[in-house]
Amino acid sequence: MSAPGQLRPVPRRSTAELIADQLRAAIMYGSLSPGDQLGEADLAGRLGVSRGPLREAMQRLVQEGLLRSERHRGLFVRELTPDDVRDVYVARLAVERTACELIMRGNRGEAVARLTPALDRLARAAAAADRHAMSEADQEFHETLVSCSGNSRLERMARTLLVETRMCLTVMQDVYPEPEELLEEHRRILDAIVEGEENRLLGLIETHMLDTVDRINGETADEATAEDETSD
Repeated sequence: MSAPGQLRPVPRRSTAELIADQLRAAIMYGSLSPGDQLGEADLAGRLGVSRGPLREAMQRLVQEGLLRSERHRGLFVRELTPDDVRDVYVARLAVERTACELIMRGNRGEAVARLTPALDRLARAAAAADRHAMSEADQEFHETLVSCSGNSRLERMARTLLVETRMCLTVMQDVYPEPEELLEEHRRILDAIVEGEENRLLGLIETHMLDTVDRINGETADEATAEDETSD
């Protein structure tokens, strides 16, 4: 075992890991949409890689729940059901509630210092009424919140949920809160940290997550009803 501070070889990332990162990002930002089929030959050509590491990368995403496998048909980008959306946000609530508890018991100063500029970025996006920039700033605020907990495992869990959250937010563009409403929700969260109000903070986080689920699933239900009426 080497002594602390000694230089050690830097671990290399495998080709499969790099491919998985690209596929994850493509799913996250909608380049690969829910329901899209992934063709090995096409993807291998577009990425300039052989099929071996590509298959390994795709299997990783199957294990993460981002791709689904259909026998004799292949792999498809997973489509999020209302239950999936609820599961994503309930999991995020568990992670962020724990992060908030840790922040309030030791890292409040750092959290305020880091979340203040994150809130400022959200304010600029809200002032411009740029919904894409708002969702980016919204996500950054919550990533920063978890990071301020100082718990690397919570951060890893939050990153795992990030892709599915982005998929949910893509669905949510049409039902995204009004700019001032979204900004006020996040301002209250930061104010509770500044004022040391842990119970208020935990209540705000819970309301924020569950209201988001209701907005997304409400939009999904409305779309399904409209499709049924059109087909009648």
